Order: sequence, then structure tokens, then C-alpha cells
Amino acid sequence: MSSAPQPFPTPQEPSDAPPLLELGTAPEEPCLRADAARNRARLLEAAARLIAEHGVAGVTMEAVASAAKVGKGTVFRRFGDRTGLLTALLDHSGRQLQADFLGGPPPLGPGAPPLERLRAFGIAVLYRSAEQLELQLAAQPEACRRFSHPATQALRTHVTMLLRQIVPDADCELLAQTLLASLDPALIHHLTRQCGMPMARLESAWVDLVARVTRTRPPV
Repeated sequence: MSSAPQPFPTPQEPSDAPPLLELGTAPEEPCLRADAARNRARLLEAAARLIAEHGVAGVTMEAVASAAKVGKGTVFRRFGDRTGLLTALLDHSGRQLQADFLGGPPPLGPGAPPLERLRAFGIAVLYRSAEQLELQLAAQPEACRRFSHPATQALRTHVTMLLRQIVPDADCELLAQTLLASLDPALIHHLTRQCGMPMARLESAWVDLVARVTRTRPPV
């Protein structure tokens, strides 16, 4: 999370699969010049350091400006507000996750059967969310934008594509929504932090849910 975002590998999905959305600058933001991109990366590095040292509560626009040795106005111009800054940090992490399921090693990446990839996908998202719960909750878009955010759309498109290969006769778009709802950061926070459930139980529940949704047997 402390380095500049890397370009995506070439997708290795089936040719008839729906295209995945790429994360990066917001649709209304023009492509960044090289110097602007470097400044953006420096600001994200500063924000990541503050999170590591003080948690998400320690990330303010003023603190990031001070850590990056720039004016506060520079941070506001680049990210708009604190939520925009936190979202940019999550988007960078989301790039790595998407790179992993687009072109990484199996079973998460291409090369494994779609059912194995779906199991691996949920487990990867589950542990990524658990590691970044504070950040995920702080940067979560408002309710009316949660499901249209590019990062959410990218995950939903991937799950839908896998489901179409496993259960082509099902309503895969709605099933994808159901599966992803079980990986919601707020739910993971409630189950792990408030209910005290171990991650191993959540992982087993994901594997079981996939088996029930896809009408297959869970692995032995």
C-alpha cells in the first residue's frame, strides 16, 4: 500500500467473460501527469504510514499534508476530502487483489476450475477485509453509492463470471450479490469484533455457502 499502483496484468479469463472494471483514478479525474502521479503516490505513502502508526483515526487531511511536506490545499485538491483519501488507499489495495484474480497463480488466478477459484476468491476477500477493517469501514461509500462503486462492481463482475461457468442456468448476477453480501466489511467487523467469531469459522462458512449456492459438495 506504500508504493505507486502497478498496471494490471493481461486478463486470462475466457473470451466470452464479462470485462472486469479496472480501478484507478475516478472517472471524472483526467489521466495524471507523471509529476502529479508521483505526488499522489507520495500522499498515499504518507497516509499509509499514519495508519500504521496511529490507526485510521490518525489520518486527517492536515496530518497527511504535514507528513508529506505539502500544503493542506494540495491534499484537498487531489482527493477532495478525507473519505476520498481513504477510498484512494483502498483502491490501491483493490488493484492488487484484482491483479491476483485476473492474472495471479491459481487457485485464485486463472488455471484452476471455476469452483476452486470462487472458493479462493472469497477467502482472499475475507482476510483482506479483516486486515483492513478500520480502513474499509471508514472509506465505505454512502448507502446509495455502495453497490455502484467501481471496486464493488469489479468484484461482482468476477463472481458473476465464475458462477456462469459453474451454474449457467442460475440467476448469476443476483447470486453474486448474495455471495458478496456475506463478505461485507461491516458484517465481518460484527462477527469477529463483536461476536468473537474466529476467522476459521468465517472461512468454513464461505466454503459451505459456495457449495450450497452452486449445488456442489464442499471439499473434503
